[in-house]
Amino acid sequence: MQIFEDILTIQTRTKELKASGKKIGFVPTMGYLHEGHIELIKRARDENDVVILSIFINPLQFGDNEDLDNYPKDRENDLIKAKEHGVDFVFYPTEKVMYPEPMSLSISVTKRTNVLCGRSRPGHFEGVVTVLTKLFNICQPDKAYFGQKDAQQVAVVDSLIRDFNFPIELVSVPTVREADGLAKSSRNVNLSAEERTEAPSIYEALKFGHSLTEKGEQNPLDIIKQTRQFLENKTRGKIDYIELLSYPELETVDSVNGQVILAAAVKYSKARLIDNLVFETSQHA
Repeated sequence: MQIFEDILTIQTRTKELKASGKKIGFVPTMGYLHEGHIELIKRARDENDVVILSIFINPLQFGDNEDLDNYPKDRENDLIKAKEHGVDFVFYPTEKVMYPEPMSLSISVTKRTNVLCGRSRPGHFEGVVTVLTKLFNICQPDKAYFGQKDAQQVAVVDSLIRDFNFPIELVSVPTVREADGLAKSSRNVNLSAEERTEAPSIYEALKFGHSLTEKGEQNPLDIIKQTRQFLENKTRGKIDYIELLSYPELETVDSVNGQVILAAAVKYSKARLIDNLVFETSQHA
């Protein structure tokens, strides 16, 4: 496994790989690797000749009063896990390498962002698509791997790839969960013992909401209301949102039909957790 810290060296290497016909799988991360990241790496390893993992905590996607300074880091452990699971190249740049000077261009995301996390995190997805545009051009992958836990990010990346004609296949990998259902996240380490006990109720609430649709409920507002009540009774965390939208368009619906996403975000004292369920529904006769 090779570690690259500058852009020109890895970009030159990826050009050579592409010229020789090698298929490149790319897993972009902000480090502190957990089982969710490992699943992405495994999938990339199974489907490509070469696997590139990037580790970069992107400051552009953190807003004011967000947890950039407290974002967990463990370079040594990350590199051990990457090597154990067959990563060929790790791109590990510093902020100065990625952003040597203030950007003179910006990408504005106009769809799929004014809902879910995008509503309360203005500028977040602009930061995401900016760094991914740079990483896609640096690593030149054939396939890029993202976790479905951040379903809104997957939807935005889908738009980025299509709108800018990147020759990249987006691969969405199902959410990896703890035994009690809590979605794996680097932020879980910031939960207190009490909060960790309550946090699995987020997934329980989403499953409850899904069950309402299976019983024939089609009114999105009623489903959201009952899901919120269920979650409020299970946790003292502050519910940021519960939304039910079409997917991947992320548009409001008058009636639950077709592929939809039921998503939630809950703020705890030192961590904000997100989770979702994407499922197909059909109107009952």
